[in-house]
Amino acid sequence: MAIRICLLLILAAPLALAQNIRPTAAQVIERIKQNVGVSWREPTVDTFKRGDPNTPINGIAVTMMATLDVLQRAVARGENLIITHEPTFYGHFDSTATLASEHDPVFEAKKTFIEDHHLVVWRFHDFWHERKPDGIRTGMIRALGWGKFQDPKNADVFNIPPTTLKGLAATIKQQLGIHVMRVIGDPGAKVSRAGLTEGFPGFDQNRHTFQFEGVDVLVMGEDHEWETIAYAADAITARIRKGLIVLGHIPSEQAGMEECARWLKTFVKEVPIEFVPTAEPFWAPE
Repeated sequence: MAIRICLLLILAAPLALAQNIRPTAAQVIERIKQNVGVSWREPTVDTFKRGDPNTPINGIAVTMMATLDVLQRAVARGENLIITHEPTFYGHFDSTATLASEHDPVFEAKKTFIEDHHLVVWRFHDFWHERKPDGIRTGMIRALGWGKFQDPKNADVFNIPPTTLKGLAATIKQQLGIHVMRVIGDPGAKVSRAGLTEGFPGFDQNRHTFQFEGVDVLVMGEDHEWETIAYAADAITARIRKGLIVLGHIPSEQAGMEECARWLKTFVKEVPIEFVPTAEPFWAPE
């Protein structure tokens, strides 16, 4: 009997080892490419930003933006692959040549932390947006509870339960955990048809959604203040009863990366995956 048990343990050992083999960062990203449902192409910002792609992964932190605070929290939990939606080094293309040549102290501190903890940072922006349906939009609709309100003629418009502009802003602030929110318009204005433009889609898309049939409030991420924000202010002055709720870029897309973490867990099962929210840096004086 003892010999038989020993033989079973020996035969089972290779299987156990195979099941416990940690994937490398490159292998995880390859699985993402295979599962996202979009043909991968170049050029794209969805590339490795720091670290060795061949690093075996202990855990994955999925985040909206790989701030130093996010990196520190990931390290504290033993996660060494960081999947971020937005840039790591302060520009859309993560170009670091100028920062490095000037020995910028903030850049150096962040780069050193990544290197000292052997982190691998990869960006997932273009193809998470291009996924059908858009991964960021899917997460935001889930967080807002607007799934059943989407207008059949325009995916950016939602026929929400009637409320006031102030009431809608307060509800969204609580739902998304926003500390600082900006609102333009009459707080008591009745609203029941909302446009949603998360992130930074630009003035043309914001304006077209703002003016779409019957839309009385636009909920947006951010824009240049001389574009959509000035446009909304002028609409109010012209007695065109519209409201604008400015969430900020991170709060307007953050739930989309929480959605990404849920999605990753369906096909990456060897290591823990955690959504690490990017902390909102703003505060409002009393």
